Amino acid sequence: MTGCNESFKQVLDVEGIGFDYYPVSRVPGAEKLPYALTVLVENALRCVEGESAALECAQRIVDAGLAGAPGEEIEFSPSRVLFQDFTGVPVFVDFAVMREACAQIGGDPASINPQIPCDLVIDHSVIADEAGSESALDRNMELEFARNAERYRFLKWAQDSFQNVRIVPPGSGICHQLNIEKFAQVAMVRDVEGRVCDASDACGRDAEGRPLAYFDTLVGTDSHTPTANGIGVLGWGVGGIEAEAAALGQPITTLVPRVVGIRLVGRLSGSVSAMDVALRFAQMLRSRGVVGCFVECFGPGLDSLSATQRTCISNMTPEYGSTCTLFPVDGRTLDFLRMTGRSEQQVALVEAYAKAQGLWHDDRVERVYSEIIELDLSQVSASMAGPSRPHDRFDLSDARERFEALRSERGLSSDERAVVAIDGKQHELAHGAVAIAAITSCTTAADPRMMLAAGLAARNAERAGLKPQPWVKCVFAPGSHAGTEILERAGLLDSLRSIGFFNCGYGCMSCIGNSGPIKPEMHEVCDRIELASVLSGNRNFEGRISPDVSQNYLMQPAAVIVYAIAGTVDFDFDSEPLGVDLKGNSVFARDLMPSAEELDELTGRFVTAQAYGEGSASMFEGTEAWKALDVSPSSAFAWDEASTYVRRPPYFDGMTVDPAPVEVPCCARVLAKLGDFITTDHISPAGSIAAGSPAALYLESHGVESADFNTLGSRRGNHEVMMRGTFANVKLMNELAQGRRGGWSLDFSDGQVKPLFDVSESYRGSGVPSIVVAGKMYGSGSSRDWAAKGPMLLGVRAVIAESFERIHRSNLVGMGVLPLQFAEGQNAETLGLTGGETYTVAPVDFSGGLPEPGVVSVTARQDDGTEVSFDATVRVDTPTEGRYMQHGGILQYVLRGLASKR
Repeated sequence: MTGCNESFKQVLDVEGIGFDYYPVSRVPGAEKLPYALTVLVENALRCVEGESAALECAQRIVDAGLAGAPGEEIEFSPSRVLFQDFTGVPVFVDFAVMREACAQIGGDPASINPQIPCDLVIDHSVIADEAGSESALDRNMELEFARNAERYRFLKWAQDSFQNVRIVPPGSGICHQLNIEKFAQVAMVRDVEGRVCDASDACGRDAEGRPLAYFDTLVGTDSHTPTANGIGVLGWGVGGIEAEAAALGQPITTLVPRVVGIRLVGRLSGSVSAMDVALRFAQMLRSRGVVGCFVECFGPGLDSLSATQRTCISNMTPEYGSTCTLFPVDGRTLDFLRMTGRSEQQVALVEAYAKAQGLWHDDRVERVYSEIIELDLSQVSASMAGPSRPHDRFDLSDARERFEALRSERGLSSDERAVVAIDGKQHELAHGAVAIAAITSCTTAADPRMMLAAGLAARNAERAGLKPQPWVKCVFAPGSHAGTEILERAGLLDSLRSIGFFNCGYGCMSCIGNSGPIKPEMHEVCDRIELASVLSGNRNFEGRISPDVSQNYLMQPAAVIVYAIAGTVDFDFDSEPLGVDLKGNSVFARDLMPSAEELDELTGRFVTAQAYGEGSASMFEGTEAWKALDVSPSSAFAWDEASTYVRRPPYFDGMTVDPAPVEVPCCARVLAKLGDFITTDHISPAGSIAAGSPAALYLESHGVESADFNTLGSRRGNHEVMMRGTFANVKLMNELAQGRRGGWSLDFSDGQVKPLFDVSESYRGSGVPSIVVAGKMYGSGSSRDWAAKGPMLLGVRAVIAESFERIHRSNLVGMGVLPLQFAEGQNAETLGLTGGETYTVAPVDFSGGLPEPGVVSVTARQDDGTEVSFDATVRVDTPTEGRYMQHGGILQYVLRGLASKR
């Protein structure tokens, strides 16, 4: 947004250059706000149309902040949007079909363009099919292009055909790391013609008027978008649906959040890493309850953390449920901006703007928080978390004790064994055998100190003659070329390779389930013993890393190497030797872990501007395979009816100029009856496409061989595949499926248990709407738009749950699916609901914005005529969300608005 309230502007002098800006000091009390709310105040002053409306919105933020409590609805207009390819492809597919729909209802198709800068990084498609070899990188890239050429051709067309779009080709890195290394500006600049530019550019200075400086803010279609909060950029993850609307110039509506302050004191000791702090945050804040809150850090301990250590902590934000974890700007931020190639003029602007707006870290200013939690960094210890939740943290020194407790809880026998033969040698394995050891690219790779620590651990292992056990698949997935450049310059890349950690590709791998197959011998025993994975990522939900692996543990990269050598998580990190060195001496984990002094020395020598510059030099060029994709820009995309990757979605079929009345479920059947903490991983199509599944049968019917199925995530541009993969996670327990796990349900029309997709087709074919009944925190986890799109396409018209995860509830509204919440103290069990009933929801009116009534009666009728009636809260929380529901979804609302401007 260029800014619309001219009288609010003042001039900021930066080394003799004048910039217009919107000072938050205009609003009384803003100087005492938390840093994050300061950014929201500026956003309101600049972006809310009408000076009185803007001041009123800004005052609501200040009032809530000074009260330390949640506030009323506000509008937030991000400065840019960040996409990864899994979530980005369907967004641009939607943009393409919106152009057609816009023309059909009398609008101008050319108006369908992102209105703010959009960056898409192709990082989620590479799979570690091959690992532990010199050819792994090239082979995985080759397979990636073979599988995804249709998708990549479409994305290249999108880059050339839409305005305000940059696309980073595959093989460059992950979106979060490239965001902090290249895209983020901390303070953004627009010239007098509205073009985004760097402060060093002359744009606008020779014309009448001054360039405008404003906060760099963003939303992203990956829940770990808050990574950028570590360098003072306020941003958070949203569903693809919200991101589409933001890209099209629509503000995001949110309630003013409660802000929790984390006062940091002390310094990290020894080999304790930023990952260990991130895991402590997850444990500490999940137990305190910060869902929907903003978290921000301050205090004297802040100076001891580098900018990349801060980004590692911010990356973990979704794992404790907050919206973001913001660090203010200080000298460490400026050092990082310089090191990663920002111009001196841009760095000067960031410093001057942060100080003028109150985002500069200053402990002398007393800010108001809803609560303050103090964390002494010197008390943080080396940690790991698992086996299935990031906040289940424990000390590495307690690992064996925790494993033994887990084994007892799960009823696993300590005597159970499985024998595997690898390379002609037999190995007797027990529960906890490590099948995957992954130094993966999300949480830790952005911090070069942790990557150097992994390299040093590998060097120490190499010198001792130790290697990972032969049953362990070793995955190394750097987050950017800068990461490998730093390791190469430090002479540590060869050490990683020497013990089997060869680069498998630049992208999100194990964290999202792209681990590839485990060793065949391990696959054969995964049903007899519980296998484990160890990874330096942020997500370890059950079934996520690999369908063959039951236990998943998060830790810093150097610890991943230790566990790969141990070959099991049933291991005492402190007292049990890993093996013997070449002289016959016992080698312990502590012998591999580097010292703080070593890391300080290597970080000072090799983490340089030259390394970052070399690493990003060809970021947008792509490989020869990318360059060879032959596409031409056009106003409309030429859909290929034979494509199994990119299909024209049906969201706008039959759309009229004016919205039809909202239809609530009547005589609906339950498609899935689910328990507590159902994650978007359980709902959303992701991972491999199982043989015999509805998605596989669809692909086979279109001539696709099983070897070419690729993953569900890679086929997000094909709604036919995605709807068939919805609710298909192998760990999902649908209570209607009579004990079968995965994508199964009971078809009440004939009493047969069938694939859930087939049941939905049966109901849809009979004109019967579907609903989902669930427990607490429905939709936890990543912000996955297909977790809302998929159910909508299956015919789900409402979800009745005890509570919802914030982003997923919003996504359901965005797709026109009605979220209903049981009354406090009630759930399916207390009401005696079996899922065999038909459900009718009383009418809801959204014409006034907020739902009327806000609490509706739901009637569940058994086949014998018995009825249970109960009240449910309509979780459509803001007037804007009500307008989305009235129009059938956010895309229809935006499209009608754009078309009406013609």
